[in-house]
Amino acid sequence: MLNLATLLRESAQRNPEKTALVINDRQIPYGMLHAYAQRFAGGLRKLGVEPGQHVALLLPNVPHFTIAYFGSHYGANPVVPLNVLLTPDEIAYHLEDSDAVALVVWEGFFEQAKAGAARVPTCKHLIVAKADPTDPTAPEGAINMTALIGTSDPVTELPNTMPDDTAVILYTSGTTGRPKGAELTHFNLFYNAEYAATKLLNISADTVSFAVLPLFHSFGQTCIQNASLYSGATVVLMPRFDPTGAFELLQKHKVTLFAGVPTMYFALLHYPEAARYDLSNLKYCVSGGSAMPVEVMRAFDEKYKVNILEGYGLSETSPVASFNVLDRPKKAGSIGLPIKGVEFKLVDDQDRTLEKSGEAGEICIKGHNVMKGYYKKPEANHEVFKGGWFHTGDVANRDDEGYYFIVDRKKDMIIRGGFNVYPREVEECLYAHPAIAEAAVIGVPHESHGEEVKAIVALKPGHTATAEELTTYCKEHLAAYKYPRVFEFRDSLPKGPTGKILKREMRGA
Repeated sequence: MLNLATLLRESAQRNPEKTALVINDRQIPYGMLHAYAQRFAGGLRKLGVEPGQHVALLLPNVPHFTIAYFGSHYGANPVVPLNVLLTPDEIAYHLEDSDAVALVVWEGFFEQAKAGAARVPTCKHLIVAKADPTDPTAPEGAINMTALIGTSDPVTELPNTMPDDTAVILYTSGTTGRPKGAELTHFNLFYNAEYAATKLLNISADTVSFAVLPLFHSFGQTCIQNASLYSGATVVLMPRFDPTGAFELLQKHKVTLFAGVPTMYFALLHYPEAARYDLSNLKYCVSGGSAMPVEVMRAFDEKYKVNILEGYGLSETSPVASFNVLDRPKKAGSIGLPIKGVEFKLVDDQDRTLEKSGEAGEICIKGHNVMKGYYKKPEANHEVFKGGWFHTGDVANRDDEGYYFIVDRKKDMIIRGGFNVYPREVEECLYAHPAIAEAAVIGVPHESHGEEVKAIVALKPGHTATAEELTTYCKEHLAAYKYPRVFEFRDSLPKGPTGKILKREMRGA
């Protein structure tokens, strides 16, 4: 048997008084966190939730997420973490598609959760989590999570779940079609967290991790929450990123491990009052979620005397699939090497394996981290697992030492006049311009070329640039068919919950 909750239980048994979670000025020790999780499992049983039934979470980075997450595993209930920004329509879709019978929701998102759940008769229980642990009240039709925990007997024995049983259903971002639920097993997630903790990030009981990446997202969930709790570390929770608040928490709690997406690093790097804060305890920085602009990485490394390690993965791969490792030189712009036990190969459009260094092809993955499949989506599974390999949709090339470099999303590739243009390369050029704060490159229809290259940019405060100036700059650094002919200026670019720039919202703009 194997159950993901083992990682919390063993740390709680080793050191029950050690601080596990920090939120604002409140500290929750491992023993208390573990006890709350066991009682939450008891609460699910009391409500009639049976082993194997799915429990959805609509929670930001608060202790209730971790309690409900591991409590559900104690009840043998697969967890369905949901993006807290979902609309009622989207909530209804996710609840129905995942067959969730219960939804745990933060009080601030209750109205949209209630509206969404009301459309799904099979979701029978609405459990509300409140910031004030002394408040036992709940809106009509809902159950107070704290009251449920306080009045329920604990489930003290881990269930006999098997390594290949589904532990979590993570919904993909839905850049094409409706979101699909990736079924990740107890083994997928346990081994990925253990590997991140012991082989990639050197997480120990002395580590203080910063959880600003959403825990409902695979990156924050595995690399910060699960990996840190596996090691008995302390996790400082931040429900929503802002540079001022992040600097204050990083300094106050002497954070040693920070994992973020490129937009977070950029915001910290260019924060005007950064010199006021002491980040000298920061030892390890990790970037993922989207490609880190090389210029941003170099500048951050130099300013804060750290070494940002970039990795790669997807919800479907638990998520870590490759990484720049600590004991080998970092290659800026590279997603590193496949982690132990994971295989990569690159294929062309006919699914033929590409053997030569420098050839660009779609990344295909095989290994212990790859999901069982998409929940209730046999046709999608047949397509994505062609030949027994998981096809990522990401295009990369490989150098002579085996390091991989993302070129772009396969579907983002622009074909201009018969030539392939990878937006990532154009974006790297734009990010190196001193006036550019954010950049996204997309293809737009063109009468004669098929597609034209368009850049949507946001400028740094106090900087100016015209389309003509940027065109001239790009022409100096890019081949004639690659540089953008169309520019659009915005105050900022649309982003998802992890800070990833959302190109799908700019299509056709």
